[in-house]
Amino acid sequence: MEASKEYGRMRFLRIAFGSMNSVLPPTGTEQLLRLLSPFVPDQYLQDHWPQATTGGRRHAFSAAQLWRVHLLALLTPVHSLNLLVRLLSEQRAWRQFAHLPHRHRLPGVRMLHEFRERVGVSGARQINELLLDSLLESVDPVAPAVGLIDATDLKAACCGSKKKHRRVFGSSRSQGNTQLQDWTEHVVYRLQKT
Repeated sequence: MEASKEYGRMRFLRIAFGSMNSVLPPTGTEQLLRLLSPFVPDQYLQDHWPQATTGGRRHAFSAAQLWRVHLLALLTPVHSLNLLVRLLSEQRAWRQFAHLPHRHRLPGVRMLHEFRERVGVSGARQINELLLDSLLESVDPVAPAVGLIDATDLKAACCGSKKKHRRVFGSSRSQGNTQLQDWTEHVVYRLQKT
């Protein structure tokens, strides 16, 4: 029963997506970043959040550069800012999109966090509305479009470490041993034995 459901879903998706010709390149590609780069309101960002001084030798980045780095977290397969900052030096197309000319002068995670604090929620909404307005101006309102919402039920990952070592550590409901030192010696002995 489950296999036939899955087959039906895959057949539907193949038909739906097979007939759809996307005008956008795949996520994370250099072509997509080049296509979307002109829509980022750099001047608006620099006017509303001017470049802050660091007070030290660190290179200060403009608001437009920092916002573009944040957009990379959405436009690339990397969805963690920590990982994005680590990979930024290796990805030339990402640095070009973010207007970061030097391979080794890159914003850190702390800088991105401070920028988000400085912009705030209302500032992020203003920027997103400006982005959306400029993107919607370029869309043909008469062109047919298809939107699919994926509401796939996923099985929970229940094979964590909670019950994995029950034989070694004993039941979580057992009445505790009051001599903790003796208990740990027994556990170490059982671990060495296995």
